Amino acid sequence: MNILVIGGGGREHALCWKLRQSPLTGAVYCAPGNAGIAAVATCIALDADDHAAVTAFVHAHAIELVVIGPEGPLVNGLADALRAGGIRAFGPSAAAAQLEGSKGFTKDLCARAGIPTAAYARFDTPAAARSHVAAHALPLVVKADGLAAGKGVVIAHTHAEATAALDALSGPVVIEAFLTGPEVSFFVICDGTTALPLASAQDHKRAFDGDNGPNTGGMGAYSPAAIFTPALQAEVMDRIITPTIAAMAAAGTPFTGILYAGLMLTPTGPQLIEYNTRFGDPECQALMLRLESDLVELLVAACDGKLDSARPVWSNDVAVVVVLATRGYPGPLQPGGVIGGLQVVPGDATVILHAGTAFDDNGRFIAVGGRVLGVAALGKTVSEARARAYARVAGIDWPGGFFRTDIAANAGGEHA
Repeated sequence: MNILVIGGGGREHALCWKLRQSPLTGAVYCAPGNAGIAAVATCIALDADDHAAVTAFVHAHAIELVVIGPEGPLVNGLADALRAGGIRAFGPSAAAAQLEGSKGFTKDLCARAGIPTAAYARFDTPAAARSHVAAHALPLVVKADGLAAGKGVVIAHTHAEATAALDALSGPVVIEAFLTGPEVSFFVICDGTTALPLASAQDHKRAFDGDNGPNTGGMGAYSPAAIFTPALQAEVMDRIITPTIAAMAAAGTPFTGILYAGLMLTPTGPQLIEYNTRFGDPECQALMLRLESDLVELLVAACDGKLDSARPVWSNDVAVVVVLATRGYPGPLQPGGVIGGLQVVPGDATVILHAGTAFDDNGRFIAVGGRVLGVAALGKTVSEARARAYARVAGIDWPGGFFRTDIAANAGGEHA
């Protein structure tokens, strides 16, 4: 079947790379794609917000599956528009995507369904939240209610920090109690009624080594997270995921797509930090390396309401992804320049996934974004996967970029 992937980052490169491996796959298109994706898909200029144009392209190219990568098009209702046109689309409706599009919506759902999460308060404006901050113990977590590209969260240890965080926001906000414990990303695929566990991962949000610096969209990840045991997964499915899917269905907004739970493993048990309604980035890169079964079959089963018979197969190996970003990220970017050393190395088992690249007039790769590359590797152990990933990173010639040197360094256990 012909497939269209919406998006142009590292997540979408990983999806196109994996979709291309399926014997069910015909032509693969990616809108807008990037210079790396061009090796595995035809990149096209389509505005994901122009639903009529996307629908027309799908019909014109006999596309049977549209995979929507980023959160923006989901919240804006692209999946609804495609399904209304008789097109199979992987991703939640706009109503269901509120689980990511509004943190307040999700917190209220948790309160109604008894899902464990941090105590919270919602405010229509940052100004309305200031008195709440002044009256509560620190630290507090200040969050923009809406989409913020993974960076709209501040952990405030002083009232001055909390006030500054509110001053930097506009629109509705959520103030939460601070939770302690290791964080885990857990991915589930849903068809509206069935929720099928996929895999766990741990992300590295801070820009610099030692979890220092500002929050980013993610500077690296690894999967699986050894700390997320089968018993913890069962508890999360029972107390968090299943009640969420049931509550969404009962509200007339069944959830179809990827449900990505950001979890805090607190001393009293797992608690939900937030939901994303799509694959994480860079976690998706790690998951696609570990997925051994057919991604097309899995996505189609979710779209067609047939996940109850799906059985995805995962490698027992560990996947590690190291992100290379343009200097200055996540703030004002310095000139990225030309990137060398990206050619395929014979015998090398790593995969370089592009997030923000283009071609210059001489056909060379150049950086055109904040996060630019993800170097992904598998290994029997965390140490082996890390060594392979960082050895390949060392072969990339890019003076305009930087990366963390401690991705998965404290992975919490080895995998035999």
